[in-house]
Amino acid sequence: MRIGIVILPDQRWSESRRRWQQVDEWGFDHAWTYDHLGWRDLVDGPWFDSMSTLTAAATVTRQVRLGTLVASPNFRHPAAFARQVTTLDDICGGRLLLGLGAGGIGFDSAVLGGETLPPRPRVDRFGEFTELLDLILREDGTSWQGDWFTAVDARNNPGCVQQPRVPFVMAANGPRSMRLAARFGQGWVTTGTGEEELTAWWDGVAALCARMDRTLDEAGRDPVTLPRYLSLDSAPVFSLRSADFFAEQVARAAALGFTDVITHWPRASSWYAGDEAVLADVATRLLPELRTP
Repeated sequence: MRIGIVILPDQRWSESRRRWQQVDEWGFDHAWTYDHLGWRDLVDGPWFDSMSTLTAAATVTRQVRLGTLVASPNFRHPAAFARQVTTLDDICGGRLLLGLGAGGIGFDSAVLGGETLPPRPRVDRFGEFTELLDLILREDGTSWQGDWFTAVDARNNPGCVQQPRVPFVMAANGPRSMRLAARFGQGWVTTGTGEEELTAWWDGVAALCARMDRTLDEAGRDPVTLPRYLSLDSAPVFSLRSADFFAEQVARAAALGFTDVITHWPRASSWYAGDEAVLADVATRLLPELRTP
């Protein structure tokens, strides 16, 4: 099991820097930040850009992998985003994990003045976004005329440090997005199905795992080739409520076949409210036991 953590981009770098350095020193396998222009009720507070944050994090860490959880076409174009991805992968020395998703509703989908798309066209757009981003990152001189995006001779020189491109960790719960993950993904990440009771949430996660198993079977892809990431804090109980509770949740994820879990750096209030002392206890006492070689 690999253990990851999200550090929300809601602190000035003078404070956030300490957190990124700490998770690297503690030995977390991957560290992520949200790729939003604003998020839920935190839109009224401090919020910083994900790619700039990860670039800064790359300069103060040595081994932890860094990622977006998750980038989407709500406000990104594959041709411009590919340049940012290539640059960040170079700066971090090939430690980038690119979390990708269809994009939800809310601030990100409204702030640029566009319409908020219903689910089906959002997945249509996500499919084209992923295919075009994959192509630009792998090949130089890409031209494309699609339903959602256009590119004319988009360049990728010098290409990613990780070849043929950075790994895509694809957020997917529905059948169509899971098929995209099976086709393009080097990882699958899920948040579960939104149940408000913990047992029901885990039942929903198990059902999603079974759906992904069927999707991979239909695609003729070996399940071993697609690492599985679970965002533990999408459950109705914060995973870092206590160190023992966190260990229990990791064990439940492992039993369902997840290779990776992701928690969040505790905040003082609101989303992911918790005690940093619990995180420190997990990191120093339990992390070596929970992780496997």
